[in-house]
Amino acid sequence: MSAFVTVREYARLTTAAVAPGNLDCAQISESAFDWLCELSASFNRSGATLLQVEGRRVLKWDSYVGVLETPCGTRLEILPKHHEQDDCQVKSRQLLRKLIQQALQLKPREVSVASLELFDAPLSEWVMGQFLAELDLLVKRGVRFDYQRIEEEQRFLRGQLNVVAQMRQPPGRQHHFQIRHDVFLPDRAENRLLKLALELVAKSTQDAANWRLANELRAMLAEVPASRQVSQDLRAWSRDRLMAHYQAIKPWCELILNQQMPIAVSGEWHGMSLLFPMEKLFEQYVEGWLRQELQLVAQLKAQSASQYLCRQNNDRMFCLKPDLLIDTPEQRWILDTKWKRVDARKPEKNYDLSQSDFYQLFAYGHKYRRSDGVPKLVLIYPYWSGLQQALPLFDFGKSMNLWVLPFDLENDQLLGASAADIPLRHVGSKRAVMEQSA
Repeated sequence: MSAFVTVREYARLTTAAVAPGNLDCAQISESAFDWLCELSASFNRSGATLLQVEGRRVLKWDSYVGVLETPCGTRLEILPKHHEQDDCQVKSRQLLRKLIQQALQLKPREVSVASLELFDAPLSEWVMGQFLAELDLLVKRGVRFDYQRIEEEQRFLRGQLNVVAQMRQPPGRQHHFQIRHDVFLPDRAENRLLKLALELVAKSTQDAANWRLANELRAMLAEVPASRQVSQDLRAWSRDRLMAHYQAIKPWCELILNQQMPIAVSGEWHGMSLLFPMEKLFEQYVEGWLRQELQLVAQLKAQSASQYLCRQNNDRMFCLKPDLLIDTPEQRWILDTKWKRVDARKPEKNYDLSQSDFYQLFAYGHKYRRSDGVPKLVLIYPYWSGLQQALPLFDFGKSMNLWVLPFDLENDQLLGASAADIPLRHVGSKRAVMEQSA
């Protein structure tokens, strides 16, 4: 029997009875528990940590978010641990969807107020709903057909006669013609992928509206075969102008077919599983926000890898890759995002900052120094009740300084950006005024 379980990052999963509604501890079945243990072992072999075993019947989830489906039918939804009160589950789902849209550059289509009211649906149903909405629009605009070359034997002439094959006809079969002709069919790579994704959605969805729309679309695409070679068909996805209306649905199709998953679930079982490292989602969201808000004179580069920590025998060792690098003709900024909670109320405990993060930024500052001056270093953490404004300046000496700034994910604001002179476009705007008042 299928079950739906919703928890947050770092939640504990156990087979023992747990009070309902607790996002930090939930009960799962014995079969789901054993499968998660095997899945965790496969992650550990690849160098990633999915969860930790605490005792014999307790698992502690790590910093991955999304949805994971087990072979026994348990669907586990993991939300960001960000909101502290007032409808944490609803707000966390909204936040997760916003982060995923930015990370995968998805453009959801909300067509009415009614669809907004369904925003509280679980992540997997939301993904399937967005895919179905895009597919419904595509079908209404028209599915692209293509000519397919057919070679067959018929008792009548059609198209071209295959002379070589006809000459090889045995005696007594000369009245059968070997012919070639083109047929205008919807059997092309893009449609095959959409049909396969549609079949998966129709089997996986537990939402009545999604199930109804999926089956309506299946009837409309009945003559389209499902893809049997997903990777090959994805490479054949056309980008010409006649296929422009197919581009909006492609990322949703890839997401459904597990071709765009940041974390691939290994093994024979492939349910509706979408796992994302929260650290990476936060980093990519901040990057996307900066690309929209920076002044035109500023150049943003992500994951720069031009510098190394040291050399040995003329060989470079330990590549240094800051998350974000901002350059203007006058100044350079080095920014790193961290999905951690920093508490401004604990100066005696160094605000819960990590010493290794400061070592990391210190190395970046020295190795990515420009000839015209010292770069400005910035650590960006999520905004919460314990970090509502920039921390006091950290001085590394020799004119090298570091700022710790909170990023407000709900209001899309980098608080204290003006203190570090980050070249944002909205100087003097409502956003800048809110930063200064903070």
